[in-house]
Amino acid sequence: MTIAQVAMAAPVVPRLMPLEAPKGLENAQLLADDRFWPGADRLRIDAQGLHVLDAKGNTLSLLEGRYEGLDHRAGEHGLLVATIDKKRQQAVLLALDEQRRWSAPSYIPGMDQALEGLCLYRDEVHNAFAFLLGEEGQGEQWLVAVDERPLAAPLRVRGLSLPPQSGFCQVDDLSGALYVNEEEVGLWRYAAAAEAPLWRTPVDIRQPFGGLAEAAAGMALVPGGLLALDPQAPALHLYQADGDGWKPVARLPLQGLDEPEQISARNGREGLELLLVDEAGSHRGPLAWRPQAPKAAPPLPVLPAQVQTEPVPSLGDAADDPAIWVDEREPARSRVLGTDKQGGLLVYDLAGKQLQDLRVGRLNNVDVRKGLRLGERTLDLAVASNRDHNSLHLFAIEPASGAVSELGQIATPLDDIYGLCMFKSRQGTLYAIANDKDGRFLQYRLDGASGEVRGELVRSFRTASQPEGCVADDRNERLFVGEEDVAVWALDAREDAPATLERVIAVGGPLKDDIEGLGLYAGKRRDYLVISSQGNDSYVVLEARAPYRLRGAFRIGLNAASGIDGASETDGLDVTSANLGGPWSQGLLVVQDGRKRMPESAQNYKYLPWSAVAEALGLE
Repeated sequence: MTIAQVAMAAPVVPRLMPLEAPKGLENAQLLADDRFWPGADRLRIDAQGLHVLDAKGNTLSLLEGRYEGLDHRAGEHGLLVATIDKKRQQAVLLALDEQRRWSAPSYIPGMDQALEGLCLYRDEVHNAFAFLLGEEGQGEQWLVAVDERPLAAPLRVRGLSLPPQSGFCQVDDLSGALYVNEEEVGLWRYAAAAEAPLWRTPVDIRQPFGGLAEAAAGMALVPGGLLALDPQAPALHLYQADGDGWKPVARLPLQGLDEPEQISARNGREGLELLLVDEAGSHRGPLAWRPQAPKAAPPLPVLPAQVQTEPVPSLGDAADDPAIWVDEREPARSRVLGTDKQGGLLVYDLAGKQLQDLRVGRLNNVDVRKGLRLGERTLDLAVASNRDHNSLHLFAIEPASGAVSELGQIATPLDDIYGLCMFKSRQGTLYAIANDKDGRFLQYRLDGASGEVRGELVRSFRTASQPEGCVADDRNERLFVGEEDVAVWALDAREDAPATLERVIAVGGPLKDDIEGLGLYAGKRRDYLVISSQGNDSYVVLEARAPYRLRGAFRIGLNAASGIDGASETDGLDVTSANLGGPWSQGLLVVQDGRKRMPESAQNYKYLPWSAVAEALGLE
């Protein structure tokens, strides 16, 4: 039978043969990869400990101990095993390296409740995570290894609210989906990525609302397929991946098995190879079914965050938009301004340390420009949108020190001020452009000759629906604005020019709504527009001149070595091409992180060297 025939044939009850039933069998699992030890076939936990076995059942390696629960990831760098130390009632990571030596056990700190199960997840850049299931529905995700090599100490990523009566889980590494059982209810799917939201969707539930007769227990994943056990029936349920969900394929009775709860599977010559564990021992056999593997989208580059700021003072959805102030005399003393939209403006250094906290109101977006003449002195200016007063909130930045101080406010007629950016014309005139959630944009000319900053409304225009992010290209006197659910538009930034909107890029393809922060990298050879594609937690890069050629997209991931989480659900961002020294010699990208992990806390901002973006996307 050909592989195509196997995929098309209706599955039949698998021919399962009992394997050896060693004393105290706890678990067994087929190995998905034997590169670490050619000929290695499966793992077994019994009264002796953890065995690595060949196909004939010979022990290739034994790590003595009392263990229960089992999952693994294998690769060219070795074998990583997650299990539970029964004596300590604690999750432990065990690793076999390329020289086939076991590393010292790496224990994950205990939970507040009994540990019922665990599973592993390996992301696209080979960070390995352990998911822990507690008996009362408490779950946790921990970063435990990189390239199958355990960290010196596991790092807690986030807590999870899971169903009670959950003792089994598995993760599909390709799609980043976590599957968890709820024993008397059914099977659930969650997003496994460290930055993912805690949303769940059902895979299957008990009759009469679904196809499960009695209960849900262990499960196995193969490309395009999910296999799940109902131990009380007993039966094996098969599901085919179908878009974002699962389509039931078959329910296969498992006569002769006594409450099978554990299953593993892998592709074989004629379908799948199965290994099941029940009360009597382990059972192995082929299943003449191979699901249709979905076409995987090309992965985006994942770039590790280099620096993170201290969290903003306010909880919840608080951090929003950053702006970079460059100290031209001492670039390493440059500053990052960030809004706390629950109460003020924050100032950070390039190491992410908070230097100032100005509690002045609910500021949403902020931008900076140099060279404001204020009476007899010249200073730099930051302007933020103040949602308490629907005003432009002005701040002075002292060029010699970077110290930020409040200058006052300029009232606007907007009903719900939202986004804001600044523009400096070739003649040196400064402008602030603010928008309202109803689509209105107002452009103000700023002047401080009298010793007080005044704003004159010189132009207005609008988008058809809600905007927020905007950025000006001062060199070319162009303005880019983001209409959140529609497109990014460009127009002439000059006050006396027609406000004709030109579409730059529409939602769809690499850009997923909401369109949020916009930043402009003014390079020596080429300028780039950076867009926060909030709908898929990525950042899209275009050339900033027509025809606005797409250069790619990337994500910001965690930095295991530095203990910094990635960035997701980004609102605002800013970028500079200035040489700030060190890792920032080609410029700096700063983004707001909407979900702070590792550990969980209030939101903050992440820094990324522009050199990493340029290398990943092949930019000039």
